[in-house]
Amino acid sequence: MTQTKTDPRILRTRKLIMDSFIELSSQKEFKDITVKDITTEAMINRATFYYHFEDIYDLLDKALSEVLFINLNCNSFEEYEINEKSLTQIFKAITNFQTSLSNRCHRGYEDTIARIIREQLEIIFYKMLLRQYKLEEDEGLKISAIMLAWGMYGASVEWRRNSQNRSHEEFIKSAIPHILSGVDVTAEK
Repeated sequence: MTQTKTDPRILRTRKLIMDSFIELSSQKEFKDITVKDITTEAMINRATFYYHFEDIYDLLDKALSEVLFINLNCNSFEEYEINEKSLTQIFKAITNFQTSLSNRCHRGYEDTIARIIREQLEIIFYKMLLRQYKLEEDEGLKISAIMLAWGMYGASVEWRRNSQNRSHEEFIKSAIPHILSGVDVTAEK
């Protein structure tokens, strides 16, 4: 009998490995976590680990992507339009995600975290834009989604660095009208 990725046992084992990794990451730096540590924590063998993940970096990538996907509640955002409410919720979700990671062993994989956040945001924004403009595919909207993703990520980094005395909502609220209306290059100064 061949098993597929949807087999509940496979999903449980994959979750067990990810949960063990997340638990270990709260105790030690990523660079110090080994496959042996994870297999011991999860009570599995190395072959099982390598059945699910190529290596520890693949595990890191997939675990962070999954946690972010859950934080962003991606499926529900794809049904929204880009407006003040959705932008505020997305900003809050990614800043909460970054804050929760910084309380764990965030050092050493900031670049991975940044890439994962931007990739997930690009997907979400692109789907939202396609839905909003009732299109199947559009290069201009794809570039717009990339710009929104990088801008949202950059704003979250800025909030974490300098503005934590202001709430997520207060911080992003001042920028939203400009984002939604675009830049009027013909406006007189």
